Parts: sequence; structure tokens; C-alpha cells
Amino acid sequence: MGQLSVHLQNLTFDNPIIPASGTFGFGLEFAEFYDLNRLGALTTKAITISPRVGNPTPRIAETPGGMLNAIGLQNPGVDQVISQILPRLAQIYHKPIIANIAGSTVQDYLDVIDKLNPCDQISAMEINISCPNVASGGMAFGIDPDTAGMLVRQCRQKTHKPLIVKLSPNVTDIVVIARAVEAAGADAISLINTLIGLAIDHKRCRPVLGNIVGGLSGPAIKPVALRMVWQVYEAVKIPIIGMGGVMTAEDVIDFILAGATAVGVGSANLRDPYACVKIIDRLAQLIQELGWETIESKIGGAHE
Repeated sequence: MGQLSVHLQNLTFDNPIIPASGTFGFGLEFAEFYDLNRLGALTTKAITISPRVGNPTPRIAETPGGMLNAIGLQNPGVDQVISQILPRLAQIYHKPIIANIAGSTVQDYLDVIDKLNPCDQISAMEINISCPNVASGGMAFGIDPDTAGMLVRQCRQKTHKPLIVKLSPNVTDIVVIARAVEAAGADAISLINTLIGLAIDHKRCRPVLGNIVGGLSGPAIKPVALRMVWQVYEAVKIPIIGMGGVMTAEDVIDFILAGATAVGVGSANLRDPYACVKIIDRLAQLIQELGWETIESKIGGAHE
């Protein structure tokens, strides 16, 4: 096992860096910049049962220390992902693919899982119960432990592939939700998604975003994300994919020490398309500087 290798249940990643869903498309766009196989794994943008056109524009607004987005889960739908996108991705990428799945109803999630189950390229399913930018579904499943557990339980029955559940930070107690999805059969948890925010255009006297509210990401949310990863690590026994404000290799180390097994890089990809590979390169140097034999040996190290 290499210095940067980590294990997420039965999956092995060469390094812990995973582009966060929604900030990397389906990877094809970034393949123009570097070999995607340098990543630990790849998470797709959200896949829904039918095509979605997304929210009205404007969809992105810069803020101090981050950005707001309200894309609205725009995607071509699962059938086109299977018939057109996955075959193209197979030609250039040969490592684990995590399919992020979203829906407005329980049946939406189950139908997408059914369609993706036969796809050998898909190594795991990430059930998105955390999106704050759609009118129905998504986060509605993630703010109540009973509802979250019910959805995960049904998804668990539909697939033998690793099931990752992406949690929303827009809740009173993240630990209650994490324990509920673990009890329902989740193999791992990813957190956090964006925080709900608002920007005002004072010249137009209107909200900046066409959706009015959007998800806040970037360095501003890192302390919140670290706190939630810390709390969930102490409450559950399943692995965590930590994310939220990761811009540097030093940020990755913080999440590992807080309890993350792997780390998602989100809005940094929008600022710099080389963000993930720069972090990977620096991470290899950094653990040597810190005197660590492996990064996996330090997961949760700040709790000791």
C-alpha cells in the first residue's frame, strides 16, 4: 500500500482526493487538462431519473471567502449518462466512479439505482439527500432522521454496491442524521454539502441568484465542515468522505485528522482546473514533511 492509499470499505483509492459532486461535471471536461487516473476516485455530478434543465440564471454569485451556487441538478438524465457519457469516460478513466444520485421521490432514487446497478464502471452509489437548491426532494430527505433512514433502507435493498450517503449541514444535529443512515445500511457518509445562503444586488434591489437562495461553498465553510466531520467520526463506525472549503493539501490533512478517510475537493476546481492534482502532488510532499508513514494511519488522529 502506498503512502497516500486509503480504503473505503472494499474500495481502495491510490490517494484520498475525490472531486466533489457538482464541481467536476462527469470528468470529461477536466480530461483536457490532465490524466483523470491521477485522482483517487471520481464522483459524478448528480444523476436523476429524467433530464433536468436546472434553475433559472444567474446561478453563481461570488461571496467573500467563497461562492453561492444554485445550479439545480442540471443533468441529461440517467439513460443518457449510461448510453453516452459512461462509454466515453471508460476510454480515459479506469478507477472507481461514484455515482451521485438525486431525486424528488423515493421511487426516483430507486429507479436510478436500478438502471446503474448493471454498470460495471460504477463502483459505488452516493445518495444525495443534501441538495439545498431544488424545490422538492433532495434535502427534504436529509433533514429528518426517520425520513433519511427510510430512504437509505430502501436504497440499500436495491444494490450490493457500496452505498454512500451525502448529508446536509443545514440541520440542527448532524449526528442524529448520521446515526440514522448508518443504522439503515449506509456503508459510508459524505459531508458536508453547501450551506444555504443569499446574496443581494443592492443596485437592482433584488437577490443576485435566479433561485433567490443558493449553496455557500469555499473556504468560508471549512470550520463548519471540520466540526461536523469531527462529530460524526465520534458517533459512527463507517468511513467518512469529508469536504467543505478544501483548497490546499493542508486542508486535506485537517480533514483526515478530524476523521475523514477520503476528502472531496469542490469549488476549488472551478477556480483552478488543476486544483486536485496540485493538492495530490503537495500531499505527497506534506506527509513526508510531517513524518507520517501513511496517510491512512492518521485518520482521526486529532481525537487521540
